[in-house]
Amino acid sequence: MSKLTVVLLSGGSGTRLWPLSREAFPKQFLPLTGAHSLLQATWLRVRDLPGVGAPLVVANEEHRFLVAEQLQALGVKAQALLLEPVGRNTAPAIAVAAMQAMADAARGCSNAAGAGCTGAADSDPLLLVLPSDHVIADEAAFRAAVLAALPAAEAGGLVTFGIVPDAPETGYGYIKAAAGQGVRRIERFVEKPDLATAQAYLAAGDYFWNSGMFLLRASRYLEELQARAPHMLARCREALAGAHADLDFLRLDREAFAACPADSIDYAVMEKTDRGMVLPIAVGWSDLGSWSALAALGEHDAHGNCCRGDVLAVDTRNTLAWSERRLVALVGVQDMVVVDTDDALLVAHRDRVQDVKQVVTRLKQDERAHARLHRKVFRPWGSYDGIEAGPGFQVKRITVKPGASLSLQMHHHRAEHWIIVKGSARVTCDENVFDLAANQSTFIPLGSKHRLQNLGSEMLELIEVQSGDYLGEDDIVRFEDVYGRR
Repeated sequence: MSKLTVVLLSGGSGTRLWPLSREAFPKQFLPLTGAHSLLQATWLRVRDLPGVGAPLVVANEEHRFLVAEQLQALGVKAQALLLEPVGRNTAPAIAVAAMQAMADAARGCSNAAGAGCTGAADSDPLLLVLPSDHVIADEAAFRAAVLAALPAAEAGGLVTFGIVPDAPETGYGYIKAAAGQGVRRIERFVEKPDLATAQAYLAAGDYFWNSGMFLLRASRYLEELQARAPHMLARCREALAGAHADLDFLRLDREAFAACPADSIDYAVMEKTDRGMVLPIAVGWSDLGSWSALAALGEHDAHGNCCRGDVLAVDTRNTLAWSERRLVALVGVQDMVVVDTDDALLVAHRDRVQDVKQVVTRLKQDERAHARLHRKVFRPWGSYDGIEAGPGFQVKRITVKPGASLSLQMHHHRAEHWIIVKGSARVTCDENVFDLAANQSTFIPLGSKHRLQNLGSEMLELIEVQSGDYLGEDDIVRFEDVYGRR
């Protein structure tokens, strides 16, 4: 069997699950249905398939440390972690992944001097392309489906997995399959239908939800892209050829990738090729595309309510209530979605949850940080939590991982007071370097070159009080940074 490379697509922003999912920390990094994040769960369900090595990940460059850290928590280092400077949809993302997978496989055969490499197929791997923000309840059935699809993909078919519908869903695109059993030819793709059309598709029995998961040989996909979208493929080749290494990441060339047309694999290839195939599967799949979809996966009480966190429901029915920290009390409501986070509260009717993305659009138009950031913001060295802010001041709770270090930096517009709460800190302030323990503090004057380090073995926690005429995160001039940030 050919080498099987799992490609994890991790570029989504998950706006329909706002306020829990935000641009800087979208849904694939959240543990929405269990102990692991959706990204971690995606890898765990396929890691034991025959022939699978380390995953190849395509991610937004802003999320690079989140991806690396979450895989590291599983003891996994990616085969390659390709960073997109801008989003260009799935067709270009899969193209650069295919080229990288072939290059890595060829190097592996060359380095092994032929040992274990039995032919051209060893340098032309099969790609199992998976969005990193989906849920699959029956993981064993999904793995069996992948194995069942392998012969068709090895023979040159571009195989997608169609979900057997259990409802007349209007939020998904559909695939019409040719008659037969198992892997079969795709007759056509259809857009998201109205309710009457979806009911007809459900009754027909040969229409399946388009899952966005694929199994295909790397070279075959590139051949199809060359025939269907040669300009896209050329720009992808340039972006990968001009890529540069940054720590464990590979940054695609910004100019070349930005010049690449943005398109999905469906539009660019699958709807045009005569080699498209589909395997219908019933595996408890969900793309978690709305709060209603998440509610459907949770446990429900006798009144149809799905509650998470500290929720008290009185005379309440068919409602999703999610609380991250404080008590949420519901009285006499039904068919609602209530999501409470540290800095935002969503209240919506369950029939309107698809419109949550309109809230995100408004927030972006108003340039409000709630569209991008949570109150607690994760960084490669730890995190900070914006506790309080007002005219001329801001208070943050900062945590720094053992052995981690913030950049050597300065600010033009703010001074900072640091009060150590837990652990010990190594502080650099201009020419002075000194250590602080719990209950000790220091002052960083405006314009001073400074750094904060945790040289200890436990988490460092401190309170930072900022004062000045401008307190934005872009008021940082970095001189040195172990994470390669500018």
